Amino acid sequence: QVQLVESGGGLVQPGGCLSLSCVVSGSIFRIHFIGWYRQAPGKQRELVAGITSSGGTNYADSAKGRFTISRDNDKNTVYLQMNSLKLEDTAVYYCYTSIGSTNYWGQGAQVTVSA
Repeated sequence: QVQLVESGGGLVQPGGCLSLSCVVSGSIFRIHFIGWYRQAPGKQRELVAGITSSGGTNYADSAKGRFTISRDNDKNTVYLQMNSLKLEDTAVYYCYTSIGSTNYWGQGAQVTVSA
């Protein structure tokens, strides 16, 4: 059974930085894509950043220039480095992947940006 376990998150002041990680475990032959989503209260869940097995990345406009996604294939871990954080970055962050028709989500990590 595939599991995604997140760590990181917490409280940070505006302009600060925070890192998230997500470890994928289970019987996995290959995961082509894994990404980070976030959901703020009263808002739709949105894709923040994604990365392929070869290292190709894409970012939401709100994340470009501030966030960096990376992965370590040997450790089955994906990271999200968040810099220059803003109040509007406050949300629960989820890592995500899909295998066939099955979706897999992390348990969520709360990121709160507050002055």
